[in-house]
Amino acid sequence: MTYRQLAAWAVLALTACAQNPSTSQMVRICDDRGCADRPKNQTNLRASDTEPQADTDGRMAALKQAGETNPRAAYDLGLRYFRGDGVPQDSYQALVWMRKAAERGDLPAQKALGSFYLFGLEEMGPDPREAEKWLLLASGRGDQESTKLLEQARAAKRADEDDYRWLNESRALYYSYWNSGYAYRGQWQERTWHWY
Repeated sequence: MTYRQLAAWAVLALTACAQNPSTSQMVRICDDRGCADRPKNQTNLRASDTEPQADTDGRMAALKQAGETNPRAAYDLGLRYFRGDGVPQDSYQALVWMRKAAERGDLPAQKALGSFYLFGLEEMGPDPREAEKWLLLASGRGDQESTKLLEQARAAKRADEDDYRWLNESRALYYSYWNSGYAYRGQWQERTWHWY
């Protein structure tokens, strides 16, 4: 490699190192220690970031107690469980608290619960029938986003029904094919099996 080629490579390397990452590749993370800009593709976390914060001042206990009677508090608690904000992330508890809020008529909780069931959560797949139920309630109260999601839930429900119908119609054909379409290849003769 010549001196000029080496110098060109050095300049390119220094230029690449000196460039700032674009702001679209950064995300602002805020917590109780302050705010910081971090790369979106950052994979290393501090141990304290992965562990839930201890409820030393009783905020979560008070929120749980309020959530038993107040639908807004139940919605907030369900959202916190969904996000893992101040409590361990737990999809089941998120559904429990969202359902408590939605059953008491909280519109954002009805819409959120419908979305949870429409798109599914980590441990469960989608349930279009349950999504339709909650989105119909929210849509009936005039929420436009719920009306759009309701159309998706109904389409997903129809697709599930079509799949179920097709499976039931095809199952008999499938089993009859395996019962009659394939012959055994072995035969018992003279105290041993013979295959042909």
